[in-house]
Amino acid sequence: MTVDQATLERYLRRIGAPRPGVLDAAALRGLQRAHLRTVPFENLSIHLPEPISLAPADLLAKITERGRGGFCYELNGAFALLLEALGARVRRLAARVYQDAAPGPPYDHLALAVDLPDGSGPWLADVGFGSHAIYPLRYGSRTEQDDPAGRFLLTETSAGDLDVLKNGKPEYLLETRERELADFAATCWYQQTAPQSPFRRGTICTRLTGDGGRITISGGQLVRTAPGGERTAEELPAPVLLAAYREHFGITLDQLPAGPLPWPGQSP
Repeated sequence: MTVDQATLERYLRRIGAPRPGVLDAAALRGLQRAHLRTVPFENLSIHLPEPISLAPADLLAKITERGRGGFCYELNGAFALLLEALGARVRRLAARVYQDAAPGPPYDHLALAVDLPDGSGPWLADVGFGSHAIYPLRYGSRTEQDDPAGRFLLTETSAGDLDVLKNGKPEYLLETRERELADFAATCWYQQTAPQSPFRRGTICTRLTGDGGRITISGGQLVRTAPGGERTAEELPAPVLLAAYREHFGITLDQLPAGPLPWPGQSP
């Protein structure tokens, strides 16, 4: 899909970023950080419920017109379209998120390998993993990379994939083969419907704050995380919780999303 200029400008306004004169490494760093600060990682659609579409036009509309966020397929799917509209070459890569020291199902996560118009890169860009690197990582580097969020390392596996580690702990197993966004549709459906899916167990809405901390609504709690990792949590009644979504994320809801969901077809 080709992103028209009006949509491109709306996207940049949404994340509060100027259009870069040159999409170089510094500009990519600024775009990723701006995205993380303004577009939340959230799974509210699953709990409202409302359909999740991976159609490019729907991804862009959810962020630029509806003022919402999403989970990895939506956030990185839309970010890829933004970067391509600015002249980057973007490869969509499948990853498996580590759970209890073992990687999850195939296509568990979507990340991006980005080559910039000036020939630099590739960079591993990711605006869809919640608390992760604030800035893009050097995709080809096999040495530790320092980021405000921690120390990251990409290591090759015997199968030719990449383990992405944060502070020595594996985050996800990244394939190096390029994929199409449609390849993620089946696992996107699984994440919305399977009882094993962590996205069905509760609601989450979180974004980076200006000082490098995080603001999060998890279930009925408003959680503030300082840059050093100190957390404070406050239980909020329903009317206040709806106001908190508006205040901290710009999300206006008619009703609160439900809590843990049953398997489709079963009674709560």
